[in-house]
Amino acid sequence: MGAIATVLVVLVAALHAYFLVLEMFLWTRPLGLKTFRNTPEKAETTRVLAANQGLYNGFLAAGLVWGLATAQWNVVVFFLLCVVVAALYGAWSVNKRIFFVQGVPAIAALVAVWLR
Repeated sequence: MGAIATVLVVLVAALHAYFLVLEMFLWTRPLGLKTFRNTPEKAETTRVLAANQGLYNGFLAAGLVWGLATAQWNVVVFFLLCVVVAALYGAWSVNKRIFFVQGVPAIAALVAVWLR
């Protein structure tokens, strides 16, 4: 189960690194526009906010990688819980699909970490 936990945590970290790239660098580009269902005008006016959000996603990814690299499972659990809280808030405030994209993988990783 330790290997499954590690793979799931890496998956969650990779997702958040991808969110960083989407929100910080691709927000106003075709992939970002399509992913977030934005118009070019809306994307341009929210570009700075999205970049800030992307940076926070990067911190989540970094925290997960740091916890894994140092075998500090308490750190991994903390950052996975942060992801779940962010997913719940995003689902409530923006779009329910955020919970499935962010929250479900983090919950699966949490379960695997607790069972390892």
